[in-house]
Amino acid sequence: MKSHLALLRGINVSGQKLIKMEALRKAMEDNGYQNVKTYIQSGNILFDSLENSPEAVENQIHDLIEKYFGFDVSVVVINQETLESVSKNNPYLKEKEIDLKKLYITFLCSMPAEENIELLKKANFEPDEIIIKDRIVFMKYNNPAGNSKLTNKLIESKLKVKATARNWNTTLKLLQLFQERDSA
Repeated sequence: MKSHLALLRGINVSGQKLIKMEALRKAMEDNGYQNVKTYIQSGNILFDSLENSPEAVENQIHDLIEKYFGFDVSVVVINQETLESVSKNNPYLKEKEIDLKKLYITFLCSMPAEENIELLKKANFEPDEIIIKDRIVFMKYNNPAGNSKLTNKLIESKLKVKATARNWNTTLKLLQLFQERDSA
C-alpha cells in the first residue's frame, strides 16, 4: 500500500461544489481506498492505495468525484516526500521576520513547460512574489491573498497545468498528518 495525499481544487468555496467530507471518505472507502482521513472542508484527503502512480490516482479520484457528486474537480496527488521537501526548502523562510500568513504553496499536476514558466514570471501580479521549483510554486503575498492578481486561475492559464494552492499553515498540518500516520 502506498500513502497519498489528494488535494482537491475549488470544492466547498463560496457555496460551490459542495461535498461533505464524510460522504467523500465513504465513497473512497467503498472504492478500495484505505485509512482515508480528511482535513478541513477544502479537500485534503490522506489515504492508502494499491496504486503507486500519482497520475493514475488523480484520474481515479477525479472520476470518483464526478460519479458520486457530479462535479468536475481538479485533483493533485502528492506524497510525504514532496511535503517534506516543501517544508524544508521554502525560499521565503530565509527572509528575516517573514510573516508566515503571507506564504502559500501551489501544487502543480505536472511539470510546466519552460516557456510557460516564463509567461507566468512576466505576468503582472506585483507586489506579490513567486519562486517555481519543479511542480511547486512558492508564493508570498504582499497584498491580502483575496485581493491579489496572483490567483490560481492566472497560474493555471499561464503554466497550462492544473494546480491547487494551500496556505503555509495547512501545508505544514498536512505534513504533520503524514508523520502521525508513520508513528502510529
